[in-house]
Amino acid sequence: MYLSIQETAEYLSMEETKVSALILQGRIRAIHDGEQYLINKAQFTTHFEQVEKYRHMIEEYLNEPIPEDVDVKDED
Repeated sequence: MYLSIQETAEYLSMEETKVSALILQGRIRAIHDGEQYLINKAQFTTHFEQVEKYRHMIEEYLNEPIPEDVDVKDED
């Protein structure tokens, strides 16, 4: 499915000017049909999957209990 720059900006929650800049930089692949740029929506699927994967990894790390230090001496 191909999206226009405006639809892509809404999908990515970005400004249209930022999406246009990323297209011109080659960071977003797009096809120019003579009138407008068309962006394939599928290219963002992997990105969103990786973001979710890293978010899950960070949550697991932050929820992991702090191990007790073996060098702590009891004062009793």
